[in-house]
Amino acid sequence: MRLRALLETDALGLRLLGGEDELDRSVRGVMTTDLRDPSRYLSGGELVLTGLAWRRDAADSEPFVRILAGAGVAGLAAGEAELGDIPGDLVEACAHHRLPLFAVHETVAFATITEHVVRQVSGERAGDLAAVVDRHRRLMTSGPAGGGPEVVLDLLGSDLDLHAWVLSPTGRQIAGAGETSLPGPVGAALAGHHLAATRTGRRAPHRATVEGTTYSLFPIRNTGRGALPASRDVRESVLSDWLLAVEADASDWPPARLDLLQGVTQLIAVERDRRDAARTVRRRLAQEVLELLQTGAPPAEIAARLRVAAPVLLPGLGTAPHWQVVVARVEWGGAEDQSAASAVPGGPVAQALLEEILVDPAVTGPDTADRIAVAHTGEEAVALVPLPAVTAPAPDRGAGADDARTDAHDGPALHADVLLAAVREPLSAGLADDGRLTLGVSAAVHSPEGLRGALEEARHARRVAAARPGRVCAAGHHELASHVLLLPFVPDDVRRAFTARLLDPLCDYDRRHRAELIPTLEAFLDCDGSWTRCAARLHLHVNTLRYRVGRIEQLTGRDLSRLEDKLDFFLALRMS
Repeated sequence: MRLRALLETDALGLRLLGGEDELDRSVRGVMTTDLRDPSRYLSGGELVLTGLAWRRDAADSEPFVRILAGAGVAGLAAGEAELGDIPGDLVEACAHHRLPLFAVHETVAFATITEHVVRQVSGERAGDLAAVVDRHRRLMTSGPAGGGPEVVLDLLGSDLDLHAWVLSPTGRQIAGAGETSLPGPVGAALAGHHLAATRTGRRAPHRATVEGTTYSLFPIRNTGRGALPASRDVRESVLSDWLLAVEADASDWPPARLDLLQGVTQLIAVERDRRDAARTVRRRLAQEVLELLQTGAPPAEIAARLRVAAPVLLPGLGTAPHWQVVVARVEWGGAEDQSAASAVPGGPVAQALLEEILVDPAVTGPDTADRIAVAHTGEEAVALVPLPAVTAPAPDRGAGADDARTDAHDGPALHADVLLAAVREPLSAGLADDGRLTLGVSAAVHSPEGLRGALEEARHARRVAAARPGRVCAAGHHELASHVLLLPFVPDDVRRAFTARLLDPLCDYDRRHRAELIPTLEAFLDCDGSWTRCAARLHLHVNTLRYRVGRIEQLTGRDLSRLEDKLDFFLALRMS
């Protein structure tokens, strides 16, 4: 609003004492003060209200007005209740500094002026931004580009004086307005607050204070074809949704402003949908390669598929890259809650998490995940990550960074202990007390022949991680035993003979009696021989589980309490 509008409102009882030429100044807020130096509380554009308690003599007016003018306030309104007429020295000082001066009648409370200004300013800003947002919504929904979330965040800054950032579920900054970036630790802390609040069912926006600054957190939920119904379990989306972090306390905002911010999140969700659609090609490539590996396709066929994938994931590379495989698994619910856990598919959640975790912070551009191809099968997600051949020393990413992300022989490579370091805190909050993420990373391979081994390697590394305590765990290829490294390269005839000797009696028995001995054996080993955990996973009584295990031992002549026999069964299942 303009200063001129204040004079046109009779109920405010304002009388202009000077500064008629400055009445077109914009008023952005209002502040009441009787401090001799209120500069620390001024940001510019305010209408300052004062009862003149700071004035002891005529000499006090000039420095007071000089401070206000230097802070860029819009105008000064002085009350007549304390001194009667406004002192001439104050009028002269305001004229000297070209600061508009108003007299406030003694019958008018400062609260009346404050309420009027705040209502007018908020209404005008909300109305202006709503119109701009509406135009931008039409632009984003009708055109292929739309300007991205940065445009919307710029509108929040210019029209509502709100600093805001779009963050991933791990706290990585996806978009921000202008040059201001949110520090990484702050983003991770905000993401943790948001995920924890979402898991407990608290209504958004969520309020969080980090390093002395208060933020309001708004969820940005997927709105496209893949969007989940609102009635679905929150665990299916909590670890994949973006959030809007606003540097403000929205707890006392009026409904109109909250509705406006919800509209902003819907605009940003459109951009999220577009980025997810762009990942479809990469996901399809990963799915095709994964299926070829799991069906035992010839290396030449896998190599042909990789030649198609390389230009998509590393444009302009020119030569076939090296590859790494990362396997992740998200599991929900403990032994007492297996029925609820089974209703939440872990594969898609793990896929979205891998696409986030594997973003390289050194890559810049509109989508820093464009080098990552992630598929999911069953309850696990598999990422195919290309590594360009080393032609020059890797760029300096700071002290210690090269040691963490570089393989001495294969060039830049992923390391399990580094992948989760920055995201462990927020993800643990999202997993809460009933979720778990385990991740395994293979070594880099240089040919299609090695990719099958890399997949097995990553899966075994994930099993090592699963044996550790904690909500978020990872393990790398260097932590595996030698027999696991050799497993993918065992000749096919040796594989067939070994697995037939151990598993054929169980398969034959299952075909005749539908006893499910093979699934029972897999679950028993996967639960590290825990009777209670395995029984809960299979929804069996422990005595029924003991009967099945006893039948397995009887048919094979093995003892599942012995480490050697467990290892043989483990290898047979993996090679089958």
